[in-house]
Amino acid sequence: MLLDEDPAALIHHTIGNFNIYPDKNALGRINDSLSTLQQARDLRLREAESALKRLCRNLASQQSHHQETVASHNSSEHASRILALDTQKFRIAKSASDLEVEGERLEQELDNLKARLLELEMQGVEGGEVERGKRELEDETILKLKVYRSLGIEVESDDTGNYTKAVIRNPRKGDVHVVNIDPKFSRFFYASYFWQTM
Repeated sequence: MLLDEDPAALIHHTIGNFNIYPDKNALGRINDSLSTLQQARDLRLREAESALKRLCRNLASQQSHHQETVASHNSSEHASRILALDTQKFRIAKSASDLEVEGERLEQELDNLKARLLELEMQGVEGGEVERGKRELEDETILKLKVYRSLGIEVESDDTGNYTKAVIRNPRKGDVHVVNIDPKFSRFFYASYFWQTM
């Protein structure tokens, strides 16, 4: 019988019949793999913790910067600045529009002046036949008086027929100047003075 043998010898023979070395090697390899895997996991965990700490520091820095920006931002000042810029923009737009209208007006005036110049060039220096005939009929003194009046100057003569007083009117300024003409001053002096007054 089996039980008649020594149990220790029986266990020894049983152990001898089992080949446990491949299993031991397999367990050793498994332990090595588990150890390597654990080291890799620990390394990845440390890297993840390091990245998390770095991101936390970056987040804290950004939050601090954001809070400083929000604290330094003055919404009423920003609104008033925007309003001032809008007002300036509208003023510039209005000025540009006014300048455009003025440019069109000046263009029209230039066209009118060109037409008038062409008409005058066609009449020549004498002003055409009709004007020449009228000038020949008028007296030199009357022509001078008409020129003076057209310029806003009225001359008055004394009993001897000499012109001793001039009244200069400037309707644009609303001024009236009375000038006594003295023969000791030259005609050039009076002409200059009249032009300055007008």
